Amino acid sequence: MRSLADELGWVTAHVFRKTTATILEESGQSPRQIADQLGHAQMTTTMDDYVGRRARNPEAASHLEQALRDIHEQGRQTPEGPAI
Repeated sequence: MRSLADELGWVTAHVFRKTTATILEESGQSPRQIADQLGHAQMTTTMDDYVGRRARNPEAASHLEQALRDIHEQGRQTPEGPAI
């Protein structure tokens, strides 16, 4: 049986910080405010490494979201029979 820690193993400090930056950007925070929250002295670090490009591709995002949902659901299914 998979534990919560197993399911969240992909969450690294960088992933968490990037998610934080994305949420702040989408809520209208300025690059300076985001850099301050992340503890960056230089806004270029924030913009280059943590904040996504302004161009959005909703169709690609939808495909990625569905693929990740499928992977997540496959991981939650109990395998039948002996492992090969």
